[in-house]
Amino acid sequence: MTPSAQIADAVTRLAREESGRVLALLTRRFGDLDAADDAVQDALITALTAWQSGIPESPAAWLYTVARNTLIDQLRRDRASRRRLEAAAPELTAHHTTTDAGEEDDLIMDASSLGDERLRLLLLCCHPALDRDTQVALTLRLAGGLTAAEVAAAYLLPEATLTQRVVRAKRKIREAGMPLTIPANLDERVDALLRVLYLIFNEGYLSRGAAHVTRVDLMLEAIRLTRQVVDEVPASAEAEGLLALELYHHARSGTRVDGLGELVLLEHQDRTGWNLDVITEANARLHSAMTRMVPGPYQVQAIIAGHHANARTAADTDWSAIAELYAQLGRMAPNPVVELNRAVAIAMADGPLAGLAVLDRLTGLDDYHLFHATRGELLARAGRPAAASFERARELASNEAERRHLARRAADVAG
Repeated sequence: MTPSAQIADAVTRLAREESGRVLALLTRRFGDLDAADDAVQDALITALTAWQSGIPESPAAWLYTVARNTLIDQLRRDRASRRRLEAAAPELTAHHTTTDAGEEDDLIMDASSLGDERLRLLLLCCHPALDRDTQVALTLRLAGGLTAAEVAAAYLLPEATLTQRVVRAKRKIREAGMPLTIPANLDERVDALLRVLYLIFNEGYLSRGAAHVTRVDLMLEAIRLTRQVVDEVPASAEAEGLLALELYHHARSGTRVDGLGELVLLEHQDRTGWNLDVITEANARLHSAMTRMVPGPYQVQAIIAGHHANARTAADTDWSAIAELYAQLGRMAPNPVVELNRAVAIAMADGPLAGLAVLDRLTGLDDYHLFHATRGELLARAGRPAAASFERARELASNEAERRHLARRAADVAG
């Protein structure tokens, strides 16, 4: 890897892993989410050239210092903001440089502080004054480490639409003076927060915006934050259900891609490579959630994932039970994607023609690549022409590993 490529890779990792934390610290200190976000993004761009002489020992502390100094310079240039500057950073009204260090830089290295600050930012993004879709999109963009393109892909939206939504949300937060605090009662925001973490995990589990199949960093970040929510809201059965769901899927991470980086479907994965300790914890988490007797969609999805994770072989999978669970999930949260998954389970239990009958009744998924991929698999298993379905799925897929897999399937059935 060339030096320039190494720097670009380091800056990308910094943006993914630390920018949300730095943004939370700066927003809490200066009280301006929009300005803090601009300063962080400017600092990331600056890093591409400033690091030509060497990557700093602590990239996160460097990012915080440079972004902080940018904000202070902006305040200094605005005479009307002088009092705000002195209140926010009185010790920095003297001359400063981008290499100084102090207590705040030390906060970047303190993992215990980082968790609280990220949670504060998550909750700000999930403020009840924002609509649900905006809450999720804003949190994924600012706290989840996803790019606007990745968030847009998760929502199946044009990137420009997603960007406009984020800009409007940041403006509303600024104009309404929404505080960066942890509310006394988290219940009012927990549903939106869980949805955010669910989407972050899904982007890590099967990345829509990257060439590789999985992004373990996002999966682990979602799991870490979900653990925090479980600790903060111990009465929430759905929070612990989501944690169980994430753990079940994460337990299989090491077997979902082969040595060449190609996708390995569930039925062909080497189950001896699944992490039994993680599955054991997931089982315990799911049991704990279900003892509260407050069922919800995340718990049902976790039960489905548990059926897969605890089956010793693919043939041991109870597909009839899974089909019924998808039916239950569809009653709780009607969604054509749920019906798509139910069709797969029905096909596995009762044959491909039964699954195709369910697919034929679905609407609204014409632009969803997994609909066409599923249709191709069921057509192939029923002995019907399937190449066109696989090719359409390949055209719609954005993940390169998925596209290669679908191209192979189209070639297989065409031959």
